[in-house]
Amino acid sequence: MSVKIKNNTETEEFHNVKFLLTSSMRTLILVVLYNDSKNLNEIRDELQKPSATILHGLKELEAANLLKKDKKNYSLTSNGYLLATNIIKLINNWYSLERHKTFWNNHDISGIPEQYMNKLYLLKDAQLISSTTSDLSNAFNTYMQLLENSRDIKMILPIYSENHFKYLIKLLKEEHLKHMTILISSRIHKKMRRSRYLKKTLLKNKKVTIIEMEKNPKVFLTFSEDFMTLTLFFKDKHYDDSQMIIEKSENGLRWADGLFKYYEGE
Repeated sequence: MSVKIKNNTETEEFHNVKFLLTSSMRTLILVVLYNDSKNLNEIRDELQKPSATILHGLKELEAANLLKKDKKNYSLTSNGYLLATNIIKLINNWYSLERHKTFWNNHDISGIPEQYMNKLYLLKDAQLISSTTSDLSNAFNTYMQLLENSRDIKMILPIYSENHFKYLIKLLKEEHLKHMTILISSRIHKKMRRSRYLKKTLLKNKKVTIIEMEKNPKVFLTFSEDFMTLTLFFKDKHYDDSQMIIEKSENGLRWADGLFKYYEGE
């Protein structure tokens, strides 16, 4: 995300963010006051910093109209609350990236639109599952186990995979899956139509909804009411099924639903 500066004058938003990020104390005070007002002693107990240092930060934030004092209690102004919200998102985004930085650094993330990269904080509790030399199918088997316990799934499918198709068909036949929606590229859809087996078992299955897209997104996303998984491509364009992000929180499911709807509307 770029910050536009006109005539060498900082925008108010840029100035406020710079004002906070150049002082860890100002940032910490905003975060501490985010959910509730507190007095000096309560702030000091949480931050474990000297009163003089905290008071200096409080006065700076009050002068910037980011917090206010009512008797002995300090609380955020509307501007302070909005800025604190964005700072917390930034911190959580950084945490999400750092927690699984090998996964993000080693893969092509161009299939994740900017607005969803900016919301990676929603995946801050995600688990990374990796296959190993002793268990090459660990990620794939974990994925299949998640599917077995699902009744309704949605999927962005960027690859033509016989293994995935066979397992999905098995789940449909055994009544594990009640409905499935798959977003696929026109190229993959065309290839599936050439297979009599896939045409009969998937494409003409009343439990399956196929949505065709012109382009092929570089993300393999699956989610249900209970989980979401994400696998990506290596930067050399080869699909990687050895590492998978799993998230089961409400925030993670919301992120997955948004990404799915983004491509559904393409």
